[in-house]
Amino acid sequence: METDIEVVGEAANGLEAVEMAKGLRPAIVVLDLAMPQLNGLEAARRILQLDDPCPRVLVLSAHGDDAYIEQVAGLGVHGYLLKQASADILAKAIREILGGNVFYSPAIAKRLEGREQGSSPRQGRGRKGPVHITSREREVLQLVAEGNPNKVVAAELGISIKTVEKHRQSVMSKLDIHDTASLTRYAVSAGIVESSTQSTIDL
Repeated sequence: METDIEVVGEAANGLEAVEMAKGLRPAIVVLDLAMPQLNGLEAARRILQLDDPCPRVLVLSAHGDDAYIEQVAGLGVHGYLLKQASADILAKAIREILGGNVFYSPAIAKRLEGREQGSSPRQGRGRKGPVHITSREREVLQLVAEGNPNKVVAAELGISIKTVEKHRQSVMSKLDIHDTASLTRYAVSAGIVESSTQSTIDL
């Protein structure tokens, strides 16, 4: 038990995490990258847009590849920690971030340092830039990938079924994907949803 760290709330999904962050205004929010209803990437984006005092954000993820790190770091989060990290490392990350620093899992930090020196493992692959998916499209993508029919997605987001279909088609067009199964595989690979049970989010 870390006597200098107090958990002031826990959220079961991304939407709840954002609302609790608004109400509780904790010094730091620890977010799972893959959460139901609203993924950690979008939740982090919304939390980091809160007025002062804006919580600092530490992201937990099962994924350590460059694509995830680039997405998260681009939001301006304060740390990225792999889920297999020990409780001691998590506590250290929280303390470092509260002290005004940023914290990445040691293996990730080492790789980022190498990239800054021009040794990025992605360098020279000729990969196109990232596809831009809007916040609403990301919400639709997540709910569809979680297995919800358009009617349920529409009710969940407070929009029409026709609008859901429009956003869904837009995402598939941008990603050059032509079926729901491939769309779901993309959502899993991008960390928007996980095939396993979602984790509880600590605030």
